[in-house]
Amino acid sequence: MSFFMYEIDEIGPERVFEVYDQKTGMHGVAVVDNTARGLGKGGIRMVPDLTTSEVMGLARAMTWKNAMADIPFGGAKSGIKADPRALSPEQKEAVVRAFAKKLAEIMPKHYIAGPDMNMTEREMAYIADELQDPMVTTGKPTQMGGLPHELGSTGYGVALCTKVAVEFKGESLEGKTVAIEGYGNVGTFAHQFLEEWGAKVIAASDSKGTIYNPEGLKHAELMKTKQEQRTVTAHTGEKKEGKDLFELDVDILIPGARPDVITTGNVENVKAKYVAEAANLPAKYEIEQILMKKGVVVLPDFVANAGGVISSYCETMGWNADTMFKVVTDKVAANTKVMMERAQEDNDTRKAAMGIARERVEDAMGFRGWK
Repeated sequence: MSFFMYEIDEIGPERVFEVYDQKTGMHGVAVVDNTARGLGKGGIRMVPDLTTSEVMGLARAMTWKNAMADIPFGGAKSGIKADPRALSPEQKEAVVRAFAKKLAEIMPKHYIAGPDMNMTEREMAYIADELQDPMVTTGKPTQMGGLPHELGSTGYGVALCTKVAVEFKGESLEGKTVAIEGYGNVGTFAHQFLEEWGAKVIAASDSKGTIYNPEGLKHAELMKTKQEQRTVTAHTGEKKEGKDLFELDVDILIPGARPDVITTGNVENVKAKYVAEAANLPAKYEIEQILMKKGVVVLPDFVANAGGVISSYCETMGWNADTMFKVVTDKVAANTKVMMERAQEDNDTRKAAMGIARERVEDAMGFRGWK
């Protein structure tokens, strides 16, 4: 069904806001997709090419992600159309505060924000301060009662999802080889926990390329290189191009940076038995299907990287980091297992996870009398 300039269906969206502030030049969009399971939850990004349709798609993705994570949040997303590189720190603060002020009528009554692209705990602090309410956003600094994603909840969840899937298949992580695309917050914590559980990371990449060492890359040592040299490629090992990482002979591949990195051009050369999607949309569904038909276990993004949003839920409850990691453990393990069980017949893990998420949303809509 068409509604003005965008599409709606039986799920949503419930609210679409486009806001503008003349003084700062701020132009922003917020979409609350579905609140059957709870308040709309999703991050705020700042990118120069933001569109309303993009934010709508991201809000719908959050509806499914939060439902699959089995937390009492609905789906939402927002964004500011601006190039952060062209803004001074003072200008960025002014723009963020202007955006928060424009959304005061829906935060946190209908929408709880969080960090996303080019938006960190600092910007979340500005938002909470501007609206004088700590509940309007998660991902705040610990000094403001927050559980910032810098604690590693997302990377931990990726590692745990992988571990549960491997063990579901009757195997062990011990000795499994791993390649990680993206060595930022998520990749580094995934490396740390996979190493603790016996896996061996033999390749990692960042924007400068890939470092490969079949003898293994120790987490502490690679972190030290990254911090001191600003790139993993300065570490001991063979330097390769970034794209080479996806075709390495490893047991587990973790695409954790850019979208659409596994394509028709390289999918047949993927040798990994498990692909854990730490990044959002690293492969289109039709590409995932090629992998799944080859017997590869694909751990979809909205299952594998749900640790961050589960952490956000814990922050709204006022829980500490120890409790947060316990909740992430319980939720990620249970949801990965139920997905793997449903996918046994055709190995289509994304279809299985989407089915579970939709059922959870529709059940909540039914209880509310919405359908």
